[in-house]
Amino acid sequence: MLWQPSIPERYSRLSGEELAAGIAARRRELGTRLLILGHHYQQDDVIQHADLTGDSLKLSQMAATECAARGTEFIVFCGVHFMAETADLLTAESVQVLLPDLSAGCSMADMAAHDDAVAAWETIHDTLGPGWSALGDGARGRVIPITYVNSSAAIKAFVGAHGGACCTSSNAGQIFDWALAGGTRPRREDEQIRILFLPDQHLGRNTASAKGFLTEVDEAAGRGKAQTALYNPRRPGGGLTAAALRSAQVLLWAGHCSVHKLFRPEHVDEARAGAAAAGGITVLVHPECCKEVVDKADQSGSTEYIIRAIESAPPGSRWAVGTEVHLVNRLARAAAERGVHVRMLSECQCLCTTMYRIDPPHLLWVLDHLVKGRVLNRIQVPPEIASEARTALDRMLANVASTPVAVKGGQTMALVD
Repeated sequence: MLWQPSIPERYSRLSGEELAAGIAARRRELGTRLLILGHHYQQDDVIQHADLTGDSLKLSQMAATECAARGTEFIVFCGVHFMAETADLLTAESVQVLLPDLSAGCSMADMAAHDDAVAAWETIHDTLGPGWSALGDGARGRVIPITYVNSSAAIKAFVGAHGGACCTSSNAGQIFDWALAGGTRPRREDEQIRILFLPDQHLGRNTASAKGFLTEVDEAAGRGKAQTALYNPRRPGGGLTAAALRSAQVLLWAGHCSVHKLFRPEHVDEARAGAAAAGGITVLVHPECCKEVVDKADQSGSTEYIIRAIESAPPGSRWAVGTEVHLVNRLARAAAERGVHVRMLSECQCLCTTMYRIDPPHLLWVLDHLVKGRVLNRIQVPPEIASEARTALDRMLANVASTPVAVKGGQTMALVD
């Protein structure tokens, strides 16, 4: 996590109305030179100022198109650090990306450090033994890394350099298929493929389960020998015996989302019990939730999937949603006007605390300086990292079906959520 210096105290003394008026004034002054992006998890008094709203990668892709059309010079990303990095990767060199508060990181992304990934890669290949190659010239097999887009540019670059690809929560299954088929080159008949999935163990485990792999959860429930294993970079050998590491088809990095880990199986049971008299309830959760929750839920899907499901829900239906509270509250307010009841799956405060650091005072502070020609908190991915990170993104986009949009350098990129 980066360090954010304190901003002048006068910003904290402004009322909500004064902050909103100041931000609106700065937006008018900057005009089309400025594009403000707001992630779905952002608080309402920030999201109201966003030109575009969306989820992580898709938001950056839309921004690339919009910047090219408008001649935008500055993006202010009201999200977290890895998202601002992605916007920098996908937009033209002339566009500068700013993050209003440098301390707005992502705990999940921070759980996968580049040096730890390098060390893990060496441990895994040393344990697997001779004949295993990172880039496909080994006699026995390959380990293909996949990283969730909720990761640092450095991790994306590591994956790109080692023959792997990025994925989103909606296309993780397609990227699993790509990897199991051999990834960058077709798998030989006698060749073994292993997947290393970073940084979210739960998305990895849920995806592996959907592909028919038995997981550690299945093994604990007596349903067979696990084909997945949890690799903890903070423990010698990843916390695994050599035998366990060699037998695992999918190695899951020991990372998680601090929001979605708060949802528990008992919350699903409580929601169903509470809605029994009203005719029941549909439980819809994000696949960053643990497998026990996803298994109990009626549906699971990406943020965009959740939004579409609620927006198309029939009047009179009732939903319990397991994802970030600001998004659920906005969905609930809009759905109520159509006679659809939406509630949080859990009554706990399931909010993204690092996202919450982006607030109206920091947004106004950045914009005040921008109108004076001072660019603060610029997020810029070094060229050597950017190249390999884009490779990982390109491999994903080449293997998922979606709508193309214009991006950096006049190339096209598929729009995914």
